[in-house]
Amino acid sequence: MPRERGQKVVATNRRARHDYLIEDTYEAGLVLTGTEVKSLREGRASLVDGYAFIDGGEAWLDAVYIPEYLDGTWNNHAPRRKRKLLLHKQQIVKIANKIKDGGYTLIPLQLYFSDGRAKVEIGVAKGKREYDKRQALRERQDRREAERAMSNRNHLGE
Repeated sequence: MPRERGQKVVATNRRARHDYLIEDTYEAGLVLTGTEVKSLREGRASLVDGYAFIDGGEAWLDAVYIPEYLDGTWNNHAPRRKRKLLLHKQQIVKIANKIKDGGYTLIPLQLYFSDGRAKVEIGVAKGKREYDKRQALRERQDRREAERAMSNRNHLGE
């Protein structure tokens, strides 16, 4: 029985949804050391430069920044070390085939605790072109303006 219940988000990669078109998402466990877990429980992590890859039938997470634990001793962890992801074999094969086809990459979207266990949400993503990013921003802005106009009309009509 886990001591903690629910989900506690530690870090999100907001830039990923802007720069990439996310096709599939997977929840993976992380192999961490004790000081990494303590640092994450304090809510300290960054997914900005992180990426994941498949190597030898195993999934790995690299360049994710988990700062050293402040009260750690000489056995503190390296902040940007390579960490193993825990996925089912079928998921790894499916992801590897998708990446091998070309144009796809694995990026971390969110780092969180689920029932006391550290998890990372990774996405199989394709990079967006500059005009795609501008189009998405324009659509979001148009949607906001439409909602604002409807809201103002509803308030004035009452």
